[in-house]
Amino acid sequence: MAGGSAGAGRSVTSRALAVLGAFDASSPRLTLTEIAERSGTPLTTAHRLLAELTAWGALSRRADGRYEIGRRLWDLGLLAPVQLELRQLAAPFLLDVHTATRDTVHLAVREGAHALYVERISGRESVPVVSQVGSRLPLHATGVGKVLLAAAPDEVVAQVLAAPERATRHTVVDPALLSRELAEIRRRGWARTAEEMSLGTASVAVPVRVERAGGPVVAAALGIVVPSHRRDLARLAPVLEVAARGIGRALARTEPFR
Repeated sequence: MAGGSAGAGRSVTSRALAVLGAFDASSPRLTLTEIAERSGTPLTTAHRLLAELTAWGALSRRADGRYEIGRRLWDLGLLAPVQLELRQLAAPFLLDVHTATRDTVHLAVREGAHALYVERISGRESVPVVSQVGSRLPLHATGVGKVLLAAAPDEVVAQVLAAPERATRHTVVDPALLSRELAEIRRRGWARTAEEMSLGTASVAVPVRVERAGGPVVAAALGIVVPSHRRDLARLAPVLEVAARGIGRALARTEPFR
């Protein structure tokens, strides 16, 4: 849970950031009292900061009196390099995959022990999914997440295996089984899931590698989500791999990866 001390030495900026930090994926809409409690801010101070943040557009006040993140923060977030440059370079390749399959296509990067979804393309024929652009989902329970986890540093893998949470009854949470699965992903080059993040869905994902002087680096993961009754998941991997290579080559030409 977000929160912290209401120490008298905190600046106005730190108090405003604490108010914004009160929101998270499990609590996207909060009342004034909840925000004050979660941010460790006195009620009167929280009320004043909420009015200022709402006027600026960082927050939005709903008809029921609760607050949620405003459009202006969303617009600013899209300017972050991981969002802007990666999304722009990858978009044509994601569109190619979606056009060929008509299924939901995801692009994600690792953020700590979560997969941060930076782009998604879906259509009317696509199976409903829980992820959205900006979603942070567990690495061990998603296709793109498993790919990113398989390439993650040892300390990240250890952190995830120490306490994997169960999203559905099908989520793999046994550390030994997860370790074997990660080894297989590294050997095979792609990951698959079956109803581990949401019921009725299956996924396939591959790494987006960028060639560096010291060897290839996994910069992102590209995945596709299909109905769980599909039996041709392995056939989707080559389609994703072609797109992933294209994204990797495009990224290799950008300044951060040269």
